[in-house]
Order: sequence, then structure tokens, then C-alpha cells
Amino acid sequence: MTITTQDDDAVRALRGLADGRSSVRLRAALAVGTAPDPRFVDRLIERCAIEPEFFVRDMLTWALTRHPVSLTVPGLLRAVRSHHPQARSQALHTLSKIGDPRAWPAITRALLSDADDEVARSAWRAAVVLVPEGEEAALAVVLATQLGRGGRETQLSLSRALVALGEAMVPALGTATTAPDPRVRAHALATERLLRDPDAGFTFAIEEAKRVVALGGSGQEGR
Repeated sequence: MTITTQDDDAVRALRGLADGRSSVRLRAALAVGTAPDPRFVDRLIERCAIEPEFFVRDMLTWALTRHPVSLTVPGLLRAVRSHHPQARSQALHTLSKIGDPRAWPAITRALLSDADDEVARSAWRAAVVLVPEGEEAALAVVLATQLGRGGRETQLSLSRALVALGEAMVPALGTATTAPDPRVRAHALATERLLRDPDAGFTFAIEEAKRVVALGGSGQEGR
């Protein structure tokens, strides 16, 4: 059996993905993406699930997008069902970058409300990329159930996802502005402000919304 230079490069790259130095892993992921090879796909997905460095994970995702979707999407859909939060989160992130509509059925309500904030945020981003035309309003209803959740970054991610749905999310958001929970009302009002004024900063929008809620308003009065 003849071992080619290409085979040697593949072996080095695969070893590099597991190197203890993040700089080596980054270069290995870059090399894999630069010269796509079907043999890399499973290893890339496996590495995404355990890679501790964000910038290396991002390069792994880029490398996966360089391979045919017929090879990457099935493995990523399996990873979405993993018991490990990082595996779910990174697989969802990668699916959002690939944008293949066949991944839409995997974006379940359970993922959109996952207990892990990073998984949920990745699911929200993937959902607004993959949602079929005509299903935006139904998606908005599900996303609206997560209003008021988490800290600033989580709330900002959800607001961006809802705003990306455009006018289709207005009815769900309107309902949320009258919710019993003041955190939900404030988050809904802040999201509504971002829809009307995309240049408004989220921090300003949420603080303004909190003041409205504290004063007993729902934002409905001026409509």
C-alpha cells in the first residue's frame, strides 16, 4: 500500500486537532478546512463537542462548512441529540452556518427551551436561519416563552432572534408585554423597541423597559 504525501498531511492534521496546544489545534483545523477530506468530518464533529477554546471551535465549524452537506449534516444532527451540552450547542451553531433546510426538523421545542443557556442561544440562532417560509409566527410564539430568561447576553440573543423574524413576531411579543412576570414584560418591551429602532442599544432598551414596568405600564398605552 502506497502512503502519499496527502495521507501524511491528513494524519498530521488529525493528530493536531487533539494537541494540547490551542495554537496547534487552530492550525490543524485551518489545514483541514483548506483541504477538505471526507475522513475529517467525524473527527471534526467529535472535536467540536470537547474543544475548550472558542476561537478553535469557530475554526472547526468553518472547516465543517467546507465539506459537502451530505457528509456533515447527518453527523451534526446526531450531535444535536447528544447528552453533552457543548456537543448540542456547537452542532446547532454549525448547522446555522451551513443553512441546510433539512436540519429544520431537528430544531425542536426542547432545544429552543434547553436548560443550558448556550444550547438555547445556539438553537435560537439556528431556528431563525432555518425556519421555513410561513412558519415564522409559530416560531415566534415558541421563542416568546423564553422572554425574561437569563442574564443580559442570553436576553440579547433572544431579542436578536425575535427581531430577525420581523413583523411575524409582533403578535407573540404583544402578548408578552402584558405577561404577569415583570421580567418577561420588560424583555418584551425592550425587544419591541429594538424592532422599531434597530440602532437602539439593548442596554438602553432594557433599562427603559424596566422603568416602564416599574411604573406599572405594559407599553400598550400608547398604541
